[in-house]
Amino acid sequence: MTKLFREWVLLPTVAFMVLCSVAEAQDRRTVTEPVAPRTVCDRPVPSGKNDTVRLQDAIDNCPAGAAVYLGRGEFRSGSLEMKSGVTLWIGRGATLFAIPEPAAYDKGRGQCGRIGAKGDGCRPFISFSKTRGGGIYGDGIIDGQGGAPMVGNAESWWQLARRAQAEGGNQNAPRLIQIDHAQDITVSGVTLRNAPNFHVAMNRVEGATFWGLTIDAPADARNTDGIDPGASQDVTITRSFIRTGDDNVAIKAGDNGPTRHISVTDNYFGWGHGMSIGSEVNSGASDILVRNLTLDGTTSGLRIKSDVSRGGLIERVTYENVCLRGNRWPVAFDTKYDPRAQGTRIPVYRQIVLRHVHGENGELLMRGVDDRHALDVALEDVRFADTATWQLEHANVTADHSDVSPPLPGRATGQLSRGWEGCARAFRDRIE
Repeated sequence: MTKLFREWVLLPTVAFMVLCSVAEAQDRRTVTEPVAPRTVCDRPVPSGKNDTVRLQDAIDNCPAGAAVYLGRGEFRSGSLEMKSGVTLWIGRGATLFAIPEPAAYDKGRGQCGRIGAKGDGCRPFISFSKTRGGGIYGDGIIDGQGGAPMVGNAESWWQLARRAQAEGGNQNAPRLIQIDHAQDITVSGVTLRNAPNFHVAMNRVEGATFWGLTIDAPADARNTDGIDPGASQDVTITRSFIRTGDDNVAIKAGDNGPTRHISVTDNYFGWGHGMSIGSEVNSGASDILVRNLTLDGTTSGLRIKSDVSRGGLIERVTYENVCLRGNRWPVAFDTKYDPRAQGTRIPVYRQIVLRHVHGENGELLMRGVDDRHALDVALEDVRFADTATWQLEHANVTADHSDVSPPLPGRATGQLSRGWEGCARAFRDRIE
């Protein structure tokens, strides 16, 4: 477990733990802490130069069930493709750097490292494509060097992203890890930092575990999402420290299929855009559990975002035992994420539960499309500072109003909110 995680992520009191014990995790698998691979097939040593060929050869020749072990030192590589059943073991004291060279990731169209109409011109740094089993393990570091100048260019990947935003285009930058059409992938213990684009992105994945990760990027590094499950099922993200320049976690369900049975448990999120669902949800997202989460300084806290251009059905989402501090929008369930959007893909959010959610001030937004597609939200022990403000529009909210503060619009209560103070007392025992 990382030092940052030990210092910041706190578990609930016994009273909360009793409540948690009856909640069913939404990942249908039985998930246990990953263990080190039993067999090491190769131990490459850093050359001080470009290690891509040597590392790829070690992965290609490693049998399923074994690991390629990187010991102490600095390894530098371009795009790597993982093999079914093989684990990349990043040992303590080892750092694997993604070389900031667009040609090392280009898909053959000369677009990587440039701004274009699309943003799919780069291969990822590490890819799991149509693989089963294996993953990444260890106490070492994978560094995407998003802030380093690109080879042959004074601009970094992150500067390219900001310029693309200003010019209305899309940056072509590599994701750090892409998991695509894969099964039973495990990423455990490692530090992922400074990704040029998303740190971990998933598409059509069945079974993935992310345990004890540290994901770290500057707050102003655009599009550096932490972990984004898309069109995937049976995914657990647990015991991890995540702070990024975009969504800490974003659950998506675009054209490639629904996302369901996701568990996000026992995590700490620092700066970033929060615990998000959306914005692409046209294939539907369901059966999601967010439990024992601290959101400390994220711009948004618990966020469901979509609009009529990419909306769909989001249902059976439970947020339980959540502490929020320093958030502009501690709760933001919005079906008008882009108010200018046009289309017929109407977002519908229903069977959304907030239970034991405590925070400070900020805007508490719940906004449906219209009365026919109103949000369906239930609140149990939801408490923020008296200075927090509710903004409800086309929302059906079920609550014991003596159990919610500040009062919902049109309601009054004599009970004062305990806000973050009560939350902090409840989250007492540290994870060891």
